[in-house]
Amino acid sequence: MLQTLQYVPEYKEELIYPAICKSLDALGIADDMRPGLKVVIKPNLIIAKKPEFPATTHPLVIKAVVRWLREHGISDITLAESSGGLYNAEYMKNIYHVCGMRQLEPDVSLNMDFSAQTLSTRPGFANHSFHIITPVAKADYVINICKLKTHAMTGYSGGIKNLFGVIPGLEKPQMHYRWPELSDFSRMLLELAQTVSPQLTIIDAIDAMEGNGPTGGTSHPLYMLLAARDLYTQDYFAAGLMKLNPMKIEMIRQAVESGLARPDEIELVGDPVPEGLTPFQLPDTKNLDFTDNLPGFLKKPFLFFAGRLLKSYPQLDREKCIGCGKCAESCPAHVIRIVEKKSKNASSQKPGKKAVFGKKGCISCFCCQEMCPMKAISVKKAL
Repeated sequence: MLQTLQYVPEYKEELIYPAICKSLDALGIADDMRPGLKVVIKPNLIIAKKPEFPATTHPLVIKAVVRWLREHGISDITLAESSGGLYNAEYMKNIYHVCGMRQLEPDVSLNMDFSAQTLSTRPGFANHSFHIITPVAKADYVINICKLKTHAMTGYSGGIKNLFGVIPGLEKPQMHYRWPELSDFSRMLLELAQTVSPQLTIIDAIDAMEGNGPTGGTSHPLYMLLAARDLYTQDYFAAGLMKLNPMKIEMIRQAVESGLARPDEIELVGDPVPEGLTPFQLPDTKNLDFTDNLPGFLKKPFLFFAGRLLKSYPQLDREKCIGCGKCAESCPAHVIRIVEKKSKNASSQKPGKKAVFGKKGCISCFCCQEMCPMKAISVKKAL
């Protein structure tokens, strides 16, 4: 498996474009290009954040890919994404604007088709079909351009996890509710990735995110662009760059055990892995999980009897909460309400809307933390 690594010290077009050219040339992507090819770029636009915040794919990375495609005769290029909230024109126009995607027009079309298609999966999959946004479902060629991040639920977010954004809008919380256990949710992500089957995956790790990703973490730059045809093995490689143990990331472990990821076959081209890489800070959900320290023979019975006591739950900082309702909107279990409350701050007695969390029924998917624009939601153990 060819894995490219290009050192890029900052977000500048004159640095990113040559790195993209070297990567795509090494992978032989030009051989895939043909007249009339319908190309869809799937970025990570999970939330309306400016490009300098490391939550979304930087527009200059996408711009470089689009420039390369056009120089190779491709004119039908669409950028398509369903972010973490609603999937409609008003919501996505704001996402495109804040995330800096408008600067890419007219060289790329920003998707405004908010329909979806049902695609059947392979025999034997637990998910017999997926409802996928139309541009991706009808594409001839999918380029998956993700952001490297830690993730409160899955631990890691790269190429595989980025494809969850092809599920339209608030159907994503339904998938969380259908598969609340991490092992089942990870299996769903792998089945979805095999159904979409992108031909190329690029990881924007010039600046990456650590801590409470995928939206509430902090910057941890690696100054790298990664590219590969094999997104499963690439995620194994990228997790290692973060000093995470790939085999402790459930979706990557499943990918290895099923033969999708083949870490023994990685052939690195481009720049070498730099020395002195530092470990990424883990999300609070992982920092509070000490069951990995238990001997293997004790883990299963311990989790059986004590799992409820060790379960992580979202906790609200009421002073930060602005009552926007993003948490309730994204909650697959519907255990969050927005109600009128008075501030506890004696100097501010004005009533305002606040979120109220119900612990009963919570599946600990942390969609609420993911979508909170104010970082008002943290992680707490039941005990």
